[in-house]
Amino acid sequence: MLISWAADTICPVLERGEELVLATVISKSGSAPCLAGSKMIVHGDETSVGTIGGGALEAEGQKRAGDVFRSGVSQIFTFDLSGRDAASMSMICGGRVEIFLELIDADPANLQVFRGLRDALQTGEKCFIVTDLGEVGADIRRINRCLVRQDGTVTGVFNHPEPWLATLAEQAHRSTYPVLTTLERRRFLVERCYTPSTVYIFGAGHVSQHVAELAGKIAFQTFVLDDREEFANRERFATASEVRVIDSFADCFSGLEVGGDSYVVIVTRGHAHDKVVLEQALQTGAGYIGMLGSRKKSAEIRKALLAEGFGEEEVGRFRCPIGLDIGAETTAEIAVSIVAELIQARAERGE
Repeated sequence: MLISWAADTICPVLERGEELVLATVISKSGSAPCLAGSKMIVHGDETSVGTIGGGALEAEGQKRAGDVFRSGVSQIFTFDLSGRDAASMSMICGGRVEIFLELIDADPANLQVFRGLRDALQTGEKCFIVTDLGEVGADIRRINRCLVRQDGTVTGVFNHPEPWLATLAEQAHRSTYPVLTTLERRRFLVERCYTPSTVYIFGAGHVSQHVAELAGKIAFQTFVLDDREEFANRERFATASEVRVIDSFADCFSGLEVGGDSYVVIVTRGHAHDKVVLEQALQTGAGYIGMLGSRKKSAEIRKALLAEGFGEEEVGRFRCPIGLDIGAETTAEIAVSIVAELIQARAERGE
């Protein structure tokens, strides 16, 4: 995801009439020391902001950024951390990393795109960037890019058939990471610039605190709900996207936008509250529903739901016990197991 600091850093540089090189990890495999989507901004004076993995990998990126400044040609390069590249630089982590070094000049169209992006990120608007890399096999000299806003409006340049944009939009919304794709021998890099996955945490106890903090660190929005103000507050959930005190759990999904990219975590203070929340969760399109509890509790609630008229398929949607089986015992360890399962579920969905 093109994180906010990148947009905040790019705009002032372009406003000063200067150019920069944006390094983006567009793919990685194996034990590479970075994540796809990691970014580093390199200025003309060779200073940089951000990181694409540190060490020799980052040094190579900065060196090649200098080449991009001098030649005016953007480039994609692959760094092999398990072969000669790694051996020559004493790196042993293994894997392969593909990095796009993009020259961004102070063209008014570029400034307009990144200002629009900065505004969208500040308001949490769903949007994505399309970067046109030109014909397959040709030097990447002139780059056109555009920002596609949530309402479908386009800022910037996209000189291609409208159906192409719809195809690129689908790819952007489907992937957490940048996607390099080809349409009729023309290459595009598409990247969504928002965090679509929201974890709705029902219950604001100690496990919830750890879950909210950990989930927020791995690009989930976190939404905490409880009927106790002394638990559901900013002092206890400083990093959560939103904390809400509800009247009761009986209508706790009211006003929430729960869909396929929503993850419901049920960790209330009691069996009865859990079941009330679960019954409502099963009537939503949430992509993941998990509830804290034992296998015995799971069996009892499944039996009760079937008796109340829920179908086998509906009852089969929720996970209980929640979390991967890692032998967790403490509240922090339980939270780790839950968030690990959220990561697994998101990966299975291809987000």
